[in-house]
Amino acid sequence: MVRINPLPEELSDRPFTVYESRALGVTPKRLRARDVSDGGRLIHLPGGREFALAERARVLAAATPGAWVSHESAAILTRLGLPPWLGGGGTVHLSKPHELPRVRRNGVTGHRVRVLPGEVTEIGGIPVSSPSRTWLDLTHQLPLPYVIAMGDQLIRMPRPGLEGRTEPYADKEGLRLLIRQHPNMKGVEKGRLALEDMRVGADSFPETFLRLAMLDARLPEPELQLRLDPDDPWSPSADLGYRRFRIAVQYDGAPHLTREQQSRDNRRDEAFTSAGWSYFKANAHDLAEGFRGLIVRLKRAKLRSVSANAGSLRAHIRQQHGP
Repeated sequence: MVRINPLPEELSDRPFTVYESRALGVTPKRLRARDVSDGGRLIHLPGGREFALAERARVLAAATPGAWVSHESAAILTRLGLPPWLGGGGTVHLSKPHELPRVRRNGVTGHRVRVLPGEVTEIGGIPVSSPSRTWLDLTHQLPLPYVIAMGDQLIRMPRPGLEGRTEPYADKEGLRLLIRQHPNMKGVEKGRLALEDMRVGADSFPETFLRLAMLDARLPEPELQLRLDPDDPWSPSADLGYRRFRIAVQYDGAPHLTREQQSRDNRRDEAFTSAGWSYFKANAHDLAEGFRGLIVRLKRAKLRSVSANAGSLRAHIRQQHGP
């Protein structure tokens, strides 16, 4: 029985290039053993498991000089989010400068683009389109609401404890400059339209879609990250709502299913209802129906608030001036 020497630990559980194996003294004969498979030109795969996008992207970029991860793959790596019909395939999107030939290899969708300094960054050593450039690259294939929602993710304030950053990926002025620098790109006009409807404060795509649905239904522009007490930075806050109508709305997605998050949610819910607000919670079912039922309830609550305020004003006038 032929004994196979183990691969170096650095290569045993991830895809690797032939250059990496040579640097660690792995012979070409060892790479032909049964526990290593051919991953395409200059790439080898240890057997035994499937590899995540980041692992495949890293080795494909390393084996393709001048290329970087872009488009749908970059949106996944930067956690910008994608529509459910995108990003599910096994392909990795790689871009090269416009003057170089397009990447052509199995498992890769190649692009040739005009790129400016600062539009390619790194994530864990992987060259990746910057979040702003990724947004612009995808504008031509996304419906406008998704372009707005992804733009909201670019300009929102991050949560440092969860994301390891303290500044937004971009601001609207920076995105306007990016658009001006690429006037002939597909989808650039859609990006320009999206900028007008982007707002700081939406922490997820559904929150953006809810805001847009409210505006489409002729409701007023809602306040985002609405604090119960605007003067208290520790006051409970809802995703959006109307202070003057005392209406608050919270979208509960998957992160709200943990026990710790549910406890915080319960305290927030009680704070708003105890203060006499009309308080609504939306979920994936509401999203699937375009928030139609929720919109009806919000309009009723707004009408009640307006009627109650008018009644209070009439009572005050009678008290001051008599019948």
